[in-house]
Amino acid sequence: MKRLKRVLLWTPVILTAVIAVVVGGFFFWSDHRPQPTNLQQTLFEGITYIRDVRQQPRPLVIHVVKIDLGAPGLSFLVSPGEPVDGHEVRARYTSEFLDGYDLQIAINGDFFYPWWHHSIFDYYPRLHDPTDINGLAASRGMVYSPTADNRPTLYLSRDNTVRFDASDDDIYNAISGLPMIVENGQVTNKIMPGEYYDGLHPRTAVALDRFGRTLILLVIDGRQPNYSEGVQLEELALIGIEYGADSMINLDGGGSSTLVMEDLSGRPHILNSPIDARIPGRERPVGNQLGVYAQRLTSQSQ
Repeated sequence: MKRLKRVLLWTPVILTAVIAVVVGGFFFWSDHRPQPTNLQQTLFEGITYIRDVRQQPRPLVIHVVKIDLGAPGLSFLVSPGEPVDGHEVRARYTSEFLDGYDLQIAINGDFFYPWWHHSIFDYYPRLHDPTDINGLAASRGMVYSPTADNRPTLYLSRDNTVRFDASDDDIYNAISGLPMIVENGQVTNKIMPGEYYDGLHPRTAVALDRFGRTLILLVIDGRQPNYSEGVQLEELALIGIEYGADSMINLDGGGSSTLVMEDLSGRPHILNSPIDARIPGRERPVGNQLGVYAQRLTSQSQ
C-alpha cells in the first residue's frame, strides 16, 4: 500500500518533468533548425520552383514559383465564395483548397476578417469558420467580395491573361492585397512607416514580369530564429524585383503565408514552413487562396 501511495505521489511530478522536457525540446528544435539547401526544380509544365536560402542580412528561406502563362494546360482558380451566416467564405487551409479542387499549386490570398489570436486556445477563425475578404474577390466569374478601399487586385482571365487592372465586366478570377509594392520595376511609395511594413514577418506576394508572360508567386518564411526570420515590406519588393517582378502586390502574410504543391501521389505537400501561433509547420485557416492547374511533366506521367 505504501509503495502504491509513493507511485501515486510521484506520478504527477514525473509527468510534469516529461512534459517540460518535450516542450523544451520542441522550442530548442524550433530555434535551432538547420536551413534547407538551395533548390531549383521544374514542378509541372511551365512551372519552376526556386528555394533561395540566405544568411544575409539575416537567415532567410525564400520560395519563388515562376509560371509561364503560355504553358499548355494552364489555368487558375481563386477560392469560390461560400456564403454562411452573413459572411462570404469559410476559412480553409491552403492545402485543403489544393486537395479539394485537384490543383497543382496554391498560395494563401487576401487579408480577411474577423481575425484574432490571443492564445493557442483563443483564436479566430478556426477551420471552416465563416469570415470575410478585405478586397475584391471573384471565382470563375462570380464576384463574392466587393472592392474595398481601392485595394490593388490581380485579375486572371479565362485565357490566362493576367493583369492588375480590369473593367467591372471583365472579371473572371480576381484576388486582392495591400499595398502595391512594385510598379514599373521599382519599389513604390505606397510602403508606409509602421510595424506591419517595417517589421520582420513571413510574407506572401504575387507579381507579373515586364511583358506579362510570367506570373511570380513569392513566399518568404519568417518568425523562425536561425531558420528564416522574415523581411520588411520593402525587402519583399526588392526580392521580387530580383526575380523579375515589374508589378507586384503584397498578399496576407504572417501566419497565413503558405505555399502548397501537389506531390507525385496527388496529395498536398507544403513547400514552405508556415508558422501559425508561433508553431513552425502549423498551417492557418485563411479566407481565400489562388490556385493553379498545370500539366504534369512527361516523366511524371509515366
